[in-house]
Amino acid sequence: MKACSHKAKERGMAIISALLIAAVVAVIAGGMLTRQTVFTRGLEAEQQRVQGAWALHGGLEISRQLLWDARQRDPLTRLDQPWAQPLAGIAVSGFSGRLEDEQGKFNLRNLIANESIDEEQLRTFQRLCELIGVNSTLSQRISARVIASYPRVLAHKVASKTSFDSGRVTSPDAARKPQLPTQPMLRNLDDLRSVEGVNAALLAKIAPYMTIIPANTWLNGNTATAAVLAAYVPGLSLERAQALIAERDGGQWFINRGDFVNRLRMPQLELTTIKVGITSDWFRLRGQARNDQRRVSLDALLHRSQDQLPQVIWSRVGV
Repeated sequence: MKACSHKAKERGMAIISALLIAAVVAVIAGGMLTRQTVFTRGLEAEQQRVQGAWALHGGLEISRQLLWDARQRDPLTRLDQPWAQPLAGIAVSGFSGRLEDEQGKFNLRNLIANESIDEEQLRTFQRLCELIGVNSTLSQRISARVIASYPRVLAHKVASKTSFDSGRVTSPDAARKPQLPTQPMLRNLDDLRSVEGVNAALLAKIAPYMTIIPANTWLNGNTATAAVLAAYVPGLSLERAQALIAERDGGQWFINRGDFVNRLRMPQLELTTIKVGITSDWFRLRGQARNDQRRVSLDALLHRSQDQLPQVIWSRVGV
């Protein structure tokens, strides 16, 4: 009886040991499977990241080539050229995007020229804000923020003839020593978020009409919107600007500056102040690469010159 009881206990202990071993093995196997899953997902994420990066790079290179080819074929910059068409599916799988002519917009950098406030460009900016529904208080805040981010020479008083003359020889450039910027330089419109009253909705509202280019530029009459064109030409109504744009986009592109001026039919206009041309050197690429559920966006500013492929001035990649 005792022997049977002892054997039963042994069998029970063996079963328990086997169950414990099985449990330990299951835990170890589960841990290994979890680590393997994490590792596999990590590899997949890295693979998708690399593929997305290559797609963005490919889209950027195609954009540069399109802009270069357009310059070689035609000195004009127009919206019927290949660069202005959507880039979806062009030679790079998974990439879609679009190039924008930044010189078809008002360049906020133009508010400062030769280290001084450009009063004509400031009036142009104010007219544009009025046309697109940005109130004067907010437009003044924006212009003040832009002006504060660049060095400029302040108006100085002319010395009185009766003032004491020390006899020292002073450099004529001393009186033109520029005031240093009091605000960080702006790279794009998003940097205006620090201005009181500027939010995502306002930025979306002004984005089709304004830009920030790191150089003073002329407006391209072949790509400008009606509101920007009306703001640039004093006395040009929005309705007349819209009619000009309709003619232009219907195939009657401005072939030179004289053609643009003639079609304004405004002989009283002072032409020297109208900085409207028919070519562009600055473009913005906005695109994204898709891979399964992952999307990676690209925002880049490109500068095109006559003797080399467009250069990337800055780029920003986001998920």
